[in-house]
Amino acid sequence: MKTRLLNFWESLRTSFWFVPALMVCCAVAASFFLIATDRSTELKPHRIFGFFYEVGPEGARMVLSTIATSMITVAGVVFSITIVALTLASSQFGPRMLRNFMKDKGNQTVLGMFISTFIYCLLVLRAVHTSGGEDFVPNLSVTFALILSLTNVGVLIYFIHHISASIQAEQVVASVYHELDAHIDLFFPQTLSDNEDANSEGKNSENNNCDTPNEPPLDISHYHGHTIRSDQSGYLQAIDDATLFDIAKENDLIIRLPYRPGCFVSLGSCLFAIMSKDKGAVDDELQTSISNALILGSHRTPEQDIEFTVNQLVEIAVRALSPGINDPFTALACIDRLGTALCRLSNRAFPSANLYDDEYNLRVITKPITFAGITNAAFDQIRQYGLSSVAVSIRLMETLTSIANQATDKEQYEAIKRQAEMTRRASESSFSEENDIADIKQRYQACMDALSRFENDS
Repeated sequence: MKTRLLNFWESLRTSFWFVPALMVCCAVAASFFLIATDRSTELKPHRIFGFFYEVGPEGARMVLSTIATSMITVAGVVFSITIVALTLASSQFGPRMLRNFMKDKGNQTVLGMFISTFIYCLLVLRAVHTSGGEDFVPNLSVTFALILSLTNVGVLIYFIHHISASIQAEQVVASVYHELDAHIDLFFPQTLSDNEDANSEGKNSENNNCDTPNEPPLDISHYHGHTIRSDQSGYLQAIDDATLFDIAKENDLIIRLPYRPGCFVSLGSCLFAIMSKDKGAVDDELQTSISNALILGSHRTPEQDIEFTVNQLVEIAVRALSPGINDPFTALACIDRLGTALCRLSNRAFPSANLYDDEYNLRVITKPITFAGITNAAFDQIRQYGLSSVAVSIRLMETLTSIANQATDKEQYEAIKRQAEMTRRASESSFSEENDIADIKQRYQACMDALSRFENDS
């Protein structure tokens, strides 16, 4: 349930309507509250209220009508500017970047301010009347409308600055990296030193509750296999690991997931496999319960997919290297950010693919995410599309050297070495200038020197 709620919240916060809708609801509530306050207290337009407003019913109607008309006009202009910004972002940075602009709280709040002010003025306008020989002017409500209109002037100035800054390449790259940085802390919270300390404490304790024990060979000869195929196609957006673990433990099962979040599931392909000791233990109700723990959608989301954000930076870099845009500096900025992220990941403990219960019985087998996989996702396409740019190849090699200096195990060594060798070979076959090739070879050697400490490791 928690995973589904988080998935629903992700769809809400990336929508362009949610925050404006909340603000409109607040405006409706504020209008009824302030009108009721005006009716009960009968405030007169003197002292502080007279500073803002001191007119009769017709003047109040004119003020409210003017504010409402102005706000809906400005809201239309703001919406038009936002659409133009989205179009520019889609063409320059890629259509997947629209999500980042749509979830921007600044854009959502600005649009919500103008629309909610418009709705507020309409609701207050209907309360102004002269019927029955008695005039009623909600002074407090009209004063609040004037305060909102003055506030919206500042909001409009903020919006013009914000939208101008948000479509700059450096700002776009930085915002994507900040999201990637947050996902590293979320998906890989333990550093290698923390993991080693935890393992050391577990070995010295009487009750060793380590989640990843030394795995004995799994004997599945006495298990019955059940393959459950997908009845729809789409991207696997999220997996409720806790629910799967509880189901497997309660029913004495082993559940194997061939896909991880971000993978595309084809119609009729194996969605998950179940191994049970009792051939009749797997019924339709159990299959439905397991299927409900897997969330499929029409597009990828970063909810549990760190490669989604990596691919966003890669897409920006690849588009910057295209002949139509030809902006290698943006590509270099993306490489720098990807290198920083991989340096952080080199010191993080990757979660195990297998989940065990308290008795060390295997319950869930997942498709793991690896350092090598993230490294390939980060650099493969940039290297392939950047063959014509010496600066990109040099920066790739320098970034790999920086990662090599912080590498901690043999897997990272193999992944970095593979990328460095491919970059060197691609450069030698693509560039004709000897000095350019010599520069790349020099940086390649620096990378190999940084990796030399792993050469003698078993």
